[in-house]
Order: sequence, then structure tokens, then C-alpha cells
Amino acid sequence: QVTLVESGGGLVQAGGSQRLSCAASGRTFSAYAMGWFRQAPGKEREFAAAVTGSGGGTYYADSVKGRFTISRDNAKNTVYLQMNSLKPEDTGVYYCAADRSLVMITARKKADYWGQGTQITVSS
Repeated sequence: QVTLVESGGGLVQAGGSQRLSCAASGRTFSAYAMGWFRQAPGKEREFAAAVTGSGGGTYYADSVKGRFTISRDNAKNTVYLQMNSLKPEDTGVYYCAADRSLVMITARKKADYWGQGTQITVSS
């Protein structure tokens, strides 16, 4: 069982930056690929970024590539999402996800474990 708790959401001006954190419970954090998804009002949840268990591989949706950076600290059981050059269309609830399969996150957009979400609002 893995419990995920996101933090770092808030109101940001367009062009600004914000960093999200996701703290995970459990002793096998490095065994899980981690991902960030987001859901805008009235839209379906979409994949944003993922990182392998070791942190050596990262993957991004085209919409965030070059602006967002996913990273993890396995010693702290935490995954981060650094978001730069934020746009109003980045507004939404951001969810952290964990799965033993990276492909499940990046290709099937699914995961075994989810956080409760944190709101990011980007004002224009």
C-alpha cells in the first residue's frame, strides 16, 4: 500500500513558477514509477510527466515539455514537479500517481495509487 500526499498548489501569475511535491509512504518508493497528472475544469484528467523508479528516465506530455521538470528524491520518498513559464491553460488539479509499471503511467495513463490532488490556478 502506498499513500501519496501532494503539496505546493496555489495561485500563480502567468509566466511564474511553482513547485509541487508529493510525499509517499512505504519502504519501496524506488520500486515505483511516479507520475503527475492534471485535470482542468470540465475536462478529463491528462498525463503531464513521469519518472522512472531510479529517477534516470523522465517523460513529458508535449503540452508541458520544456517548461516542467519532474524529479524525485528516493531518500526522502518524494517526487517533485517544477513548473516554469506557467500559462492560464495549466490551471487545474494536479495529481501524483504511483505504479510499478512506467508503461502503465505513460501509455495507459493509469496507476495503482493516487494522491488527493492539489489545485494550481494560473491567472492571466
